[in-house]
Amino acid sequence: MTTRYDARGLICPLPVLKARKLLGAMAPGELLEIETDDPVARIDLPHFCLEAGHAHLGIVEEGETQLHRIRRG
Repeated sequence: MTTRYDARGLICPLPVLKARKLLGAMAPGELLEIETDDPVARIDLPHFCLEAGHAHLGIVEEGETQLHRIRRG
């Protein structure tokens, strides 16, 4: 199952906090796609995943918007 969340308009640290909350409610192996326009999220979300044991599967960028794909650990 894939969950998608629109975090556009939220600035650091809110995209990470939203991702943490959503991933906490998901089963291991499920996917989270989180959309953000916060430039700091390029650093913060992969770092959060590394620290929390989730797999950051990459970023797709379109203009100022980033789509982060995360597999729950």
